[in-house]
Amino acid sequence: MRNGLILGFFDGVHIAHQAVIKSAVNFADYPILITFKDSPAKYFHKKCEYIYPRHKSVEKVKSLGVREVIELDFAKIAAMEAENYLTNLIKEFAPVSISTGFNHTFGRNKSGNSELLSACSKKFNYKYFCTEPQIFNGEIVSSTLIKNYLKEGKIDIANQLLGSSFSLEGEIVHGAEIGRTINFPTANMNYPQEIVRIPYGVYAGLANGRHAMINWGMKPTVHNTKEPVVEIHIINYEGNLYGKTLEVEILKKIRDEKKFNSLEELKAQINKDAEECLKL
Repeated sequence: MRNGLILGFFDGVHIAHQAVIKSAVNFADYPILITFKDSPAKYFHKKCEYIYPRHKSVEKVKSLGVREVIELDFAKIAAMEAENYLTNLIKEFAPVSISTGFNHTFGRNKSGNSELLSACSKKFNYKYFCTEPQIFNGEIVSSTLIKNYLKEGKIDIANQLLGSSFSLEGEIVHGAEIGRTINFPTANMNYPQEIVRIPYGVYAGLANGRHAMINWGMKPTVHNTKEPVVEIHIINYEGNLYGKTLEVEILKKIRDEKKFNSLEELKAQINKDAEECLKL
């Protein structure tokens, strides 16, 4: 079996990550992603925000043709010398190729990089694929760039770079059921921990394959929440989702969160929001 190793964390599996994966899938019979259970940022006690839950990133990687995903414990290898780490990979997997992004680093003090991998390719008899930067609007595509777009509410741009939709996933919980009184019942979920936070507002999306309207915020019109909540109205859907896990794709921000003078005024705006959602 001709193994091809892919090295990287790949949060979000955006278009630059996909280019790295493609180089391995096109060359090797059995592409393997060597990654980590958690972001290396956690090891350095930095704030950690993910684009997708880890299981979703892994699913996305496999959908691109990766045959196996091996998640290592970063803490156990962080102090390892880069060439020793590489030697261990060669002994275990005997790869015919290794693929990374242009800025991938590994080993103690980040001493492992594209130069080392290129220099060792003849010694260990593998082909090295170093994927060049992917450029969007003059900027290098990265998970950080995509997170910044998400934080700015530019969901449609972030989705373009992800090659799929940003989404929120969680268990549906009971809310105040105000939506039912104005004929817009909602499924409520808590915003997933460690997922990058988008701004409060109303978003168009999809849930269970149906058009959905998502409100994320403090519900200022009804004053019945101390914590922000995600409210999902699935258009033309009837069913009980309580206790179930729901994934809702976020497609575009429609407007900012706003306080209305009455429920009737809120209902009129929601009708307009629903019409916008149906256009996507």
